[in-house]
Amino acid sequence: MNRTGMSNHSSRTRDGNAGSGRSGRFGDPRANRADDPRANRAGAPSRSGGPSRPGGRGARPARPQAEFALPRTISPALPGVERFADLDMPRALEAALGAQGVTVPFPIQAATLPNSLAGRDVLGRGRTGSGKTLAFGLALLARTAGKRAEPGQPLALILVPTRELAQQVTDALSPYARSVRLRLATVVGGMPLGRQAAALRRGSEVLVATPGRLKDLIDRGHCRLDQVAVTVLDEADQMTDMGFMPQVTALLDQVRPGGQRMLFSATLDRNVDLLVRRYLNDPVVHSVDPSAGAVTTMEHHVLHVHGADKHAITTEIAARDGRVLLFLDTKHAVDRLTEHLLRSGVRAAALHGGKSQPQRTRTLEQFKSGHVGVLVATNVAARGIHVDDLDLVVNVDPPTDHKDYLHRGGRTARAGRSGSVATLVTPHQRRSVTRLMAAAGVVPRTTQVRAGEEALHRITGAQAPSGVPVVLTTPADARRPRRAARGRRRPSPRPAPAPSPSPSSGLAA
Repeated sequence: MNRTGMSNHSSRTRDGNAGSGRSGRFGDPRANRADDPRANRAGAPSRSGGPSRPGGRGARPARPQAEFALPRTISPALPGVERFADLDMPRALEAALGAQGVTVPFPIQAATLPNSLAGRDVLGRGRTGSGKTLAFGLALLARTAGKRAEPGQPLALILVPTRELAQQVTDALSPYARSVRLRLATVVGGMPLGRQAAALRRGSEVLVATPGRLKDLIDRGHCRLDQVAVTVLDEADQMTDMGFMPQVTALLDQVRPGGQRMLFSATLDRNVDLLVRRYLNDPVVHSVDPSAGAVTTMEHHVLHVHGADKHAITTEIAARDGRVLLFLDTKHAVDRLTEHLLRSGVRAAALHGGKSQPQRTRTLEQFKSGHVGVLVATNVAARGIHVDDLDLVVNVDPPTDHKDYLHRGGRTARAGRSGSVATLVTPHQRRSVTRLMAAAGVVPRTTQVRAGEEALHRITGAQAPSGVPVVLTTPADARRPRRAARGRRRPSPRPAPAPSPSPSSGLAA
């Protein structure tokens, strides 16, 4: 599998610093920041702007890591296409695309699919929402169609960094996999390992997996990768940032030599370079846009706030008409803010790594369907989550890593739609946020705001909350009866019907 003879040594370089964690009135400096793999680093600047070490001076964020020079393609790449119908794909896949209303490929799909369908290795860079999932997914399904996997021996593998991204990839590719009679299994942490092992024993041609859980299943003898002919690394930069490089390389060394490899990422730093040089052979290279992700339909706002006013400002933004995604540093801060918003009359829900996977899945469905209008989250939601028509993302706690900023913002302005990213900045955070924006390649509009002012309403739609406490109930269509339930269950009060979920485009998959 080692194509260039590089040593197995892998390095892990981290961009920026992770804050040590003060979150104003919502957080606790001792809170667990398990969602941020770069957490607990000494000298990291405080999110609320306060000093993070004695003497009143926070550490300067590390310079963003430079991107590597893209490899040259030795063999000429095939030209792009304008329609999916121009591609050499099984007719069943074409029909499934039409049934999903997907007819015109996004740029990264149009450029890479002719080559990936022909079996070429691919290195693709594109911002979140640029259509990477179908760019690799259609080629993987087309090249696997007609084959049958033995128990525990998948034929195609998609590695992703998070459970949420694994679920999104699975949801996006499932209708197309069914159209060509391929079985798709998902293995991630936080879910029963026994069920995932059973799915592998039944046989699955396509496996979507996070590195840690897949390694567990292999170590227990439930899975082998020596029959995998097509391998995809999605969001490779995040996998390296999260410290998965040793696991990823160990897994890639187990797949069938000479197979096809596709690596897709939003940024291409030095860590990703190690994977490219070691595992891609004469790849077709396509970059949708620079890693800063300059999106013409996205507005960036820096809102200068006073620390004492931040609580009220956040509450008014959450009470806006329309959905909003709020990012905070810690699980504790997320829970405190969510409870406050519910008491204030705002339909809000929390999402962080302390929630079980069923809870996280249910919360996301409630947000997507409109049952809740505010999702309060840690970085667990920064990648791999697609919500139609989300037009506002707010960094209540600014990130210190420019890549985290870009991926948080990537939840809005997807698939050509417009959206805004607002970052609340206290006086002590201004210098570090200025450096952050420069590293991200973003020139934001800066505005001084206070609670109740017209400028805050104009930028974010902020308004006073109703003040009537909210008690959330699970929508009726989200309830699933348990099998073999024992004894009687007390009937639950019937909640008000939730709004119907908006249809998904499919193009941004």
